[in-house]
Amino acid sequence: LNPTLLHMSVFSQSFSPCGRFLAAGNNYGEIALFSLSAALSPDATAQSQKPVLTFTAHEGPVFSLLSTDCHLLSAGNGEISAWSWTELIKKNVKPLWTKRPNYKSSLEIPEINSMVMNPRDNSLIVGGGDNNVHVLDLERGVFKLVLQGHSDYVHCVSVREREAEILSGGEDGAVRIWGDVGYFHPGFCLCARPQYGKWISCLTTDSDWMLCGGGPSMSLWHLRSLSPTSVFPLTGCQRQAAFHQDMILAVGEGPFLSHCLLGGEVKAQIPCTPQSLNTLQLNTNSTEHRVLTAGGSSDHIDVFTNLSYRAFSLRF
Repeated sequence: LNPTLLHMSVFSQSFSPCGRFLAAGNNYGEIALFSLSAALSPDATAQSQKPVLTFTAHEGPVFSLLSTDCHLLSAGNGEISAWSWTELIKKNVKPLWTKRPNYKSSLEIPEINSMVMNPRDNSLIVGGGDNNVHVLDLERGVFKLVLQGHSDYVHCVSVREREAEILSGGEDGAVRIWGDVGYFHPGFCLCARPQYGKWISCLTTDSDWMLCGGGPSMSLWHLRSLSPTSVFPLTGCQRQAAFHQDMILAVGEGPFLSHCLLGGEVKAQIPCTPQSLNTLQLNTNSTEHRVLTAGGSSDHIDVFTNLSYRAFSLRF
């Protein structure tokens, strides 16, 4: 058995704008492209679950992947690269550009842990290991803003689309809301689990609601009143969560995908292949290939065509 596969972790994933392909990034700096149309076809073989393309994108792990209308953005140790989806599908791998945020020292190579688009001004919000949130103007290709305030590295960023407010969660245990005022609220009294630490490793928003977790229990907050409305009794740290219809889906420590109700109840835990999960992605770009994919401490990426069981796995 290839030892590389034994120690592989999948950190990030993103669906192509057309919804027919999935890109996944691992701890070796590689990005693999899978054809969902091939993997989901009635005559799929084991080969259909393998990548149609694998290439090295960064020197360190690919912690974050994000798709825009025509580009795949990838980030690892200190840098962000853009790739053309059209070219990748034709198996042409050449970055369109690679940029580094303006770090305080040239010696510093802080990892980039999270990226999200702000659709209002077509900017890219980047959360990184230098404790700052950087804002990249994609039209002009320049970093136009640095949001300073976290006292430790930033794990996750999110954008409230209607208000165009940026939120960030960090190792310092704070969730910051950057609007006209950069105020923050680290008072996770109800959700505190000192034995796990205080860091915030996942954060997502849906209009007036925010979901966050990590060391503290995953909790649902009402953003207008800044109060927690539900605390979820999940064990371990949650690394990614998503709102889906009237449910919340979450993955983290433990080999399962949790289905939670907004009221705080854990409705089901669906078994997954990796022993621990880092990334969860819903393909909303295509009705025909509407799947959920989950990856973590394994070279397998689980594919759910129905949320109540794993259909099959793609293999790096």
